[in-house]
Amino acid sequence: MNAQGETIAAIATAQGAGGIGIVRLSGAGVPGIAERLLGRMPKPRHAHYCTFSDRNGEPLDHGLLIHFRAPHSFTGEDVLELQVHGSPVMLGCLLGRVVELGARQARAGEFSERAFLNGKIDLAQAEAIADLISSGSEASARAAVRSLDGEFSRQVHRLTEAVVRVRVWIEAAIDFPEEEIDFLAAPQLAADMQGLQRALEELLGATRRGVRLSDRLHVVIAGRPNAGKSSLLNALAASERAIVTDLPGTTRDLLRETIELDGIAINLVDTAGLRDSDEPIESEGIRRARNELGRADLALLVSSDEHIDADLELLADLPKSAARIVVHNKIDRDGISAARRIIDGIAHLWLSARTGAGVELLVAELRNAAGLGDSPNGAFSARSRHVDAIERAGRHLDAARAALLEQHAGELAAEELRQVQNALGEITGSFSSDDLLGRVFADFCIGK
Repeated sequence: MNAQGETIAAIATAQGAGGIGIVRLSGAGVPGIAERLLGRMPKPRHAHYCTFSDRNGEPLDHGLLIHFRAPHSFTGEDVLELQVHGSPVMLGCLLGRVVELGARQARAGEFSERAFLNGKIDLAQAEAIADLISSGSEASARAAVRSLDGEFSRQVHRLTEAVVRVRVWIEAAIDFPEEEIDFLAAPQLAADMQGLQRALEELLGATRRGVRLSDRLHVVIAGRPNAGKSSLLNALAASERAIVTDLPGTTRDLLRETIELDGIAINLVDTAGLRDSDEPIESEGIRRARNELGRADLALLVSSDEHIDADLELLADLPKSAARIVVHNKIDRDGISAARRIIDGIAHLWLSARTGAGVELLVAELRNAAGLGDSPNGAFSARSRHVDAIERAGRHLDAARAALLEQHAGELAAEELRQVQNALGEITGSFSSDDLLGRVFADFCIGK
């Protein structure tokens, strides 16, 4: 995958004039480069004040040199950190100097890649580093830290171990067919298979919530014209972002707003009112609104009591996996109190976007949709590829259960469970291809 014998170097951070800049190196050549820069072999894990000079001995900058000996470093190799002033020009010169001394410039994500290949972190933890750097809210940052600490990986490992135990049971029964007891028909085996399915469904739900935290919750506001959609966007954004009038059809195009709401990063989209229209511009806006619903993680349907049945049909373009919340707006006009009810499994909220009454109920509901609920302590960051892997594992598990309980075919069930194990292994990297690793680390920034 990469030549780990090479010493790599990159500018890890550059915080501008007056800030701190770091040039980071990793590889077998680090001790020799450190000795050349310091004039003597540095003591591991000690900060050495150093004057960094060019090839002619002219000073480039003054700063700190810290050497981390293998395997006690982030990458598992010898690592050197050079902490200097944050001048981009001087950082570039210092990077050029260490390249002259035998390093090469690192590829995007190569430090994290080496940490993975050397067993310091697994693949899900490596991805959490990138998620932490790109996090757009406190909630997503905390979720990324939990993944980096291994919370997601531990859940995957626990499920994988349970799959292995059932697989061993089945394969042992296949290997000893002369036994009088039919171990494949044991009630406990059927119960264990059912338990695996429940655990997989729970992990899939948590992973989908982790994706929404990492990628921002994509919320689409939909409804009939003049239902108060733009007023709701303004209330959530806490600013007059959308034009509000009493005339139907005021919003004719998508209006996007990225907000952080009670610790949640949300991509909020106001759409044109959904109705039949012969007016070309409004019709195009309605078409775009329906397309946006097809991409939503969650739809806020702004409705009224008298139109609720017909309004629910407006969400026909919403993906099956997307959540929905029905907002009964304008309670200030109807003289009723803010409330929340669950009807047919869907949260219905009565509020006023104009006065703000009941908006806190919607904020709490959005927290639930983002996977935070009353507390973010259990949430971890995840990616779409993790969801895909767990969904594939679920299909193989369904096939294994059918092969075992309906066909009584132990060999087929064991093979399907092997596929479940492989799919889960893709998440942490215990089962992965070079192509997968290339795609994962290509998205990282230089120096990580």
